[in-house]
Amino acid sequence: MTAQYGSIAEELSTAGTIAIFFGAMVPEVPLLHRSRRLAPDESGVALEVTPEQAGWPLIAFAVRQLAAGARLTVETADREACLVLLSGHCRVRWNGGESHDLGPRDNVFSGYPHAVYLPAHTRVDVAAVTRTELADCRAPSSASTVPRLIPPAACGFEIRGGGNATRQIVDILPPSFPADRLMICEVFTPSGNWSSYPPHKHDVDNPPSEADLDEIYYFRMRDSSGYAFQRLYSSDGSRDQTFTVTDGDLLLIHEGYHPFVTAYGYDAYYLNVLAGSRRSMAASDDPRYARLRAAWPPPDPRVPIIERPTR
Repeated sequence: MTAQYGSIAEELSTAGTIAIFFGAMVPEVPLLHRSRRLAPDESGVALEVTPEQAGWPLIAFAVRQLAAGARLTVETADREACLVLLSGHCRVRWNGGESHDLGPRDNVFSGYPHAVYLPAHTRVDVAAVTRTELADCRAPSSASTVPRLIPPAACGFEIRGGGNATRQIVDILPPSFPADRLMICEVFTPSGNWSSYPPHKHDVDNPPSEADLDEIYYFRMRDSSGYAFQRLYSSDGSRDQTFTVTDGDLLLIHEGYHPFVTAYGYDAYYLNVLAGSRRSMAASDDPRYARLRAAWPPPDPRVPIIERPTR
């Protein structure tokens, strides 16, 4: 099967909507999307959000499952793409070249990510060795970039925060990566902890202190019965929503502050996909809570959740 964006995907949730898009009124779009469950021997799309569905011009996102032995051809068209291995083992090759392994990775909590970056106008063929889940992240691009395999040892490592706001950040496409718009990282939050904290936002292009970025949070829980809470609120108080998120959910973050907390007993993961006005993750803290960043207690000893691979 060949994967391209442009078709209207199944709308998976209508919880939470937004109607402002670059200052203009647009039809309301859902903020929270839920995955559909696929059988282990089934190939298909568990989740897809197009830019049209998201109400923004940049990020497209899908989660694709391939049964063992299945094949997928991806055409990037006028978008750059990054395929992030969520689970499984597959082989990829682009433009008919050499084949490369992605994986194995049992699940997002078992080890570091494997990924591949693909420029616009690239054809990539994927062959699943075992059942494989891939996050397919895209953004418009006119830049002359080059395909690049991103093995676990090339990904970042950061312990951020302290106390019960400690979390682990694993960069896949940091701002320094030679991509056009896409920036991607994985965030691991231990049971009962906060992340994206203090609450911050990145919805104004005000360098160097803030970049205007749209963002996707794609959630997985170590225990599939787990749950967490994501708050979205604006500085002027015109929006204040809290979403209950579960394994396989996705939340669109157009604007505003967006702190996250996972329930006691449930380690959480989210894949951050960002794109916007510049290659920067600069953000502004909510001034009411910014002081917390300067006085973190010692880090939670449960972090790192996944060990950094040996280079």
